[in-house]
Amino acid sequence: MSSTAEQLSKIVERTEHLIELCTALQEENDLLKLENETLTSALNTSKNMNKELEEKLRILKVAKSFSETNEKSLDIKQKINEFVQEIDKCIVLLKK
Repeated sequence: MSSTAEQLSKIVERTEHLIELCTALQEENDLLKLENETLTSALNTSKNMNKELEEKLRILKVAKSFSETNEKSLDIKQKINEFVQEIDKCIVLLKK
């Protein structure tokens, strides 16, 4: 009889140990999820900043190309219209 009681006691101890491990793993999982969300948010912010900087760089390159060329005003107007169309397309894509 005592061996049955001992076995039952060991089973209870092991079960309690497993419950403690499970609780610890759940806490660690929650911390990792929070860290993941934080890193994802930081990554998205960095991506948005990168897009903004790339757009500014593109605009600067366009402005520089206009200042370096001696094109007629019609050619410049045509390029501006092309850029406006590109911007409109980008806006439509962003709204989706």
